[in-house]
Amino acid sequence: MTCMKRIFSKTRRLVGVTLASGRCFHAELVRTESSGLPIVHHSKYVCELPANHRFPMAKFPRVLHFLLQDQVITEKQVWVPEIASKDLLGAVHTEDYLDNFISGRINEQEQRRTGFPWSEGIVRRCRYETGGTVLAAEVALRRGLACSTAGGTHHAFPSYGSGFCLLNDLAVAAKYLMNSSSRKRKVLIVDLDVHQGDGTAFIFKDEPSVFTFSVHCGKNFPVRKQQSDLDISVEDGLEDKEYLSTVAEHLPWLLETFRPDLVLYDAGVDPHRDDELGRLRLTDQGLYQRDLYVMKTVVKRGVPIATVIGGGYSRDIDKLALRHSIVHRAATQVWRECGM
Repeated sequence: MTCMKRIFSKTRRLVGVTLASGRCFHAELVRTESSGLPIVHHSKYVCELPANHRFPMAKFPRVLHFLLQDQVITEKQVWVPEIASKDLLGAVHTEDYLDNFISGRINEQEQRRTGFPWSEGIVRRCRYETGGTVLAAEVALRRGLACSTAGGTHHAFPSYGSGFCLLNDLAVAAKYLMNSSSRKRKVLIVDLDVHQGDGTAFIFKDEPSVFTFSVHCGKNFPVRKQQSDLDISVEDGLEDKEYLSTVAEHLPWLLETFRPDLVLYDAGVDPHRDDELGRLRLTDQGLYQRDLYVMKTVVKRGVPIATVIGGGYSRDIDKLALRHSIVHRAATQVWRECGM
């Protein structure tokens, strides 16, 4: 633990120097003065949807609300991302897809596949959300750990969206951070959303510098799975103990063999027993222990980790937002216990 403190405190001292001499974050607002866990949030993570739409758009501001209300964090810890540029997105998505998506040339069939009606608002929120994941990864590289209050849109492919995912934020962040240093970084994507990260798996199937690891419910969406570098398909009804054992069986080995420079962690809460689309039976405590285990295991090895909230579905927005805030609460414990 003490060695971790030395590693990340040294990194933190360098941030102010870098910022004084030149811009190094994709951010509208940086919080280098705060010594607390960096949280990445933008008020434009949301947009209007038709009444009774199935996607719980209102959860994003409520996640931040509960973190502040419960005094898990303060406003001084909240970094604000800038909108993801077309150049940033173009490293993953095709030019035709981006042109059509941004300008609204999306037909009815394509909108049905994504689950969203097109609007300027949906374009804006997806670009800010992607910017948030990029910023969380950038900050994690300098601070050791950072958490967005959105992200995890792992069903988006290079040339189309799918399953409530229009831009693949994890892939955009991985691609950018992989290529933004003199030595190509290695990125491990740990995807514990209940649904397989099929878009991410497809995007990086031939990229040796990115390793995709997915633990998902085998009989859930998507029906047609892609091949991740490591897929663990679990049965319906899996509970806390067995789920945590499954993760613990593979994560340490992956860190030791792949030796990533950065971990992107999709902490989806849809494995929860009360999730409308999940089919597994994890509890709040099970999710907390899962998140705590993943982050501690990574941080103890001196590897930076950025987290996104992933999927979660409930008509009760406040219950869902509290569930999504579990990863930030666990991260706060890791930050404190590891002396970051």
